[in-house]
Amino acid sequence: MLLIRSIVFFLFFAINTFIIAAVGFILGWFLPPMKRFIIDQSWSRLNLWGLRILCNLTYRVVGEENLPEKNAIFLSKHQSAWETIALISIIPGPKVWVLKRELLFLPIFGWVFIHFKPIAINRKSGRKAVFQIINQGIQRLQSGLSVIIFPEGTRVAPGTRKRYGIGGALLAEKSAYPVIPIAHNAGVFWKRRGIIKYPGIIDVKIGQAIRTDGLSANEINQQVEEWIETIQSQLPLVCSTNQRK
Repeated sequence: MLLIRSIVFFLFFAINTFIIAAVGFILGWFLPPMKRFIIDQSWSRLNLWGLRILCNLTYRVVGEENLPEKNAIFLSKHQSAWETIALISIIPGPKVWVLKRELLFLPIFGWVFIHFKPIAINRKSGRKAVFQIINQGIQRLQSGLSVIIFPEGTRVAPGTRKRYGIGGALLAEKSAYPVIPIAHNAGVFWKRRGIIKYPGIIDVKIGQAIRTDGLSANEINQQVEEWIETIQSQLPLVCSTNQRK
């Protein structure tokens, strides 16, 4: 039953993503820049609804009071595709992602990205990618957009960790914008590999803003990593037998 539900959701996701991306690509040329983000908000909410109805998978947020009224830098754990959908709805206001540039080459889906001003980096370019995050990130922040970064750079399985890249912390140091850390256990229910979406409740925890004035990038990165990994160690690593029925 879980497999059937998951396949139905996958078809629902693929179809609505294609339609919204195609329509969004066209509408994006006519909508004012800040109005274009209605498109990705609609996509996010539709697919979160689909997960709840088709897979009985939902989420709860602790620390919503820590979400800032103004734009900021969000550094989040990355375990699955779920957070690329959900953070669009959880984080208020227009926002952009730091993502691998290969995503821009996807037909239709990649084309619509141009309307949302992502920071598309070549992860193999090393220092050049870091400078791109800093320069373009400052531009996005100053124009009123929040910036979302996965500091580990790729998805990691629950219970594991990778080295935190310095790009997001350097952006915070150079821009002096606050950093909001985010932890979650989405990878328990939506695994990196595999089509099954397990039912249950994903825990999302949002930390207090880290004020970056006077802090070095290394100090910022250390605070972010310590907070996220401490919270991660407290989150469930498995969904219960009852949840999987």
